[in-house]
Amino acid sequence: MLNWAVIGIGDITSKRVIPAIQAEPRSRLCGVVSRDPAKAAPYAARVWTSLEEALRDTAVEAVYVATPVFLHAPLAIAALRAGRHVLCEKPMAMNYAEALDMVRVGREAGRVFGVAYYRRMYPKLHRARELLAAGAIGRPVLAEINCHGWFTAEDGSRSWLLDPRQAGGGPLYDVGSHRIDVLNFLFGKPIAVAAQLSNAVHQTAVEDNATVLIEYPAGVRGIVDVRWHSRVARDGFRIVGTDGEMDLNPLNGPALVYPGGAEDLPCHANVHYPCVENFVGAVLDGAPLVSSAESSLPTDWVMDQARLSAGGGLPRG
Repeated sequence: MLNWAVIGIGDITSKRVIPAIQAEPRSRLCGVVSRDPAKAAPYAARVWTSLEEALRDTAVEAVYVATPVFLHAPLAIAALRAGRHVLCEKPMAMNYAEALDMVRVGREAGRVFGVAYYRRMYPKLHRARELLAAGAIGRPVLAEINCHGWFTAEDGSRSWLLDPRQAGGGPLYDVGSHRIDVLNFLFGKPIAVAAQLSNAVHQTAVEDNATVLIEYPAGVRGIVDVRWHSRVARDGFRIVGTDGEMDLNPLNGPALVYPGGAEDLPCHANVHYPCVENFVGAVLDGAPLVSSAESSLPTDWVMDQARLSAGGGLPRG
């Protein structure tokens, strides 16, 4: 059994993370860290007002960090140094240097340290890797992935995402990090990045759109385009090869179409559940961690390079 403490009760934790922990048969929600104890009432768990207080409880064995990005590094590092395993929300850090420091501490602590890039658990992405390796579209040369939506936080919900001191960046960090990680999962460690970031519609402190061009060693070129100013939602993904094309559109749907075949491979009803389940297996059984902090480093590197390429410097924090 693995006893969890969850830091932060927000949209993701209440809808996905805590339900995943409660449903995972070898997990127990030991308590939550929140400045507002009333938020924890529905979970019948202990409430701590600080991580330091939670770490004094010897029952806590694993910590889920679900705070704004600027707190990921200090909280994850504190938990790791206290001998706890850590599963952290994405993106891992405010910048690549901070992410490197987190990974170093995790290694020194000898604890399991994962990042919740849950799309790595999608059955259709694992199947896509198999098909690509088998030459289903010949040699892959181009991958196009996008996520378009409308976000202004006018109702006050998740308004911290518009503060670069808390979020690091706009859609590049929020939805772009997931899609960069998908490309890294399929094509390996990137070698070069060019990007454009701007405010085309919303004049906020973070960009409202980002277009990132990523080069991979085998000659694959990835294009990630993410926007917060589209009233038309898009979640597209396709991979072009020398001998055909693979259609994974929408990314979050079950469809996978390739030359000579089409498959329906839905993800889990709670997309965080397989991530939590894999993490528990890594802690209790030594199973391979599909989304480790180390495997997530290239995503932080790409985001740093994107900001530098676009002339924005490193994320502020």
